[in-house]
Parts: sequence; C-alpha cells; structure tokens
Amino acid sequence: MNKRDLSIEVAKGFLNLPYRWGGNDPLAGFDCSGLIVEILQSVGIMARGLDYTANGLSKLYAESDLMEPGNLVYWDWNGDGIYDHIEMIAFIDDTGEVFTIGASGGGSATTSEESAISQDAFVKIRPLRDGWKFISDPFAG
Repeated sequence: MNKRDLSIEVAKGFLNLPYRWGGNDPLAGFDCSGLIVEILQSVGIMARGLDYTANGLSKLYAESDLMEPGNLVYWDWNGDGIYDHIEMIAFIDDTGEVFTIGASGGGSATTSEESAISQDAFVKIRPLRDGWKFISDPFAG
C-alpha cells in the first residue's frame, strides 16, 4: 500500500473522535490541523514533534489543481488571507462527488468531550463544503 492510500486508512481510524480546540491527541481529540499533522506523521510524510496550523501546512506542500484522495483542502472562513481550516480528501464517489475527512464543528470553546458532543463536533467524512480556497498535495515529489 502506498503512503497516499495508507493516509486515508489512518484517517478513517480517527472517525468519531471528538473535536478539541488545539487538539493533537489520538485519544483525547483533534482540531483540524492536529488531525492532518497526526495523519501525515503516521505515514512518514512529516517528522514527529512538529505541529502546524492549517495556514502553516499550506506553506509546506505544493499547490495542486487535482481533487485526489490524500490531497489537502483549505478554507479561509473570515477572508483575511490566512487559512483557518483544513481537511483531507477521503474519496471521490462514482458520480464524481468529493468527500473529505476532517475534525470540525467546534471552535475555541470546544475543549472537552462534553462540549464537542453538544456542538456535533468530531472527526467525520462528508461532502466537500463550498468556499474552499486552496489544495495542496503532501505526496507530490
């Protein structure tokens, strides 16, 4: 199995974990960038001990124009030019619809499992949301 495919399998293993602001722990929960960093470290794309925000991750990997499983998708929700959310493309179905996996639904107040549950904030797969701004490929090169 190549690292791109392995990354999707690793990501699926984190489904239903709670969203946790600043989280980078496979037991306690993840925020969006914490999840992506853990996936990339798990498959050997990123060195252990590093931590990046969504915006920081956008600077590490080559831009791509491909919707391909394993590629990273970024959003700039407040339009300030800084990417504040990231998800990984999980798969593309037979109709061409793109699905991503990401830790989402919470915010800075989501610091416990209870607050994640009340906000429906967890690691989930869902159709690609509108408004994305950038795609990068951590497996290029």
